[in-house]
Amino acid sequence: MNEQELQVKFQIFEQQIMQIQQQLQRVDEAIMELNNLEEGLEELKGKKDSEILAQIGRGVFIKAKVIEEDLTVDVGGGNFVKKPIEETKEITSDQISKLGEMKELLEGELDKLNQEITKTMLEHQKSQSGHTHEHSHHGEKCNCGDDCDCDKEDCHCGHEH
Repeated sequence: MNEQELQVKFQIFEQQIMQIQQQLQRVDEAIMELNNLEEGLEELKGKKDSEILAQIGRGVFIKAKVIEEDLTVDVGGGNFVKKPIEETKEITSDQISKLGEMKELLEGELDKLNQEITKTMLEHQKSQSGHTHEHSHHGEKCNCGDDCDCDKEDCHCGHEH
């Protein structure tokens, strides 16, 4: 592999790493948001007929009175159903678990990429340093012309003897 091919390969690795890191960041943010939701749900328990500050947007709150502890929950596909706090917490816990599994998969992909990068670097270094030999056999020298000390009978340098 020449230097230009290696550079292109490393650019691809870099893009893949950045994509996975962005996905990991989104997963972490979603987990944090769901954890905050679980805390908020816990605080709602026993608050029927109490005033609370309800967030209606980013950093915007309104005073509201809790008239019931059942929540209206989006169960997907634009479908909303009433659920008690405990069932809603179970849904969020399941979502957190699934996101945790996704995070593990993404981290595994990142590890595989790092291993592939290491392997590519080692292969390139080996190809750049010429051939290496881990043997000596019968004292005959090979004639590969690269200042090689190997024994040609058991040589794995890639040159023809």
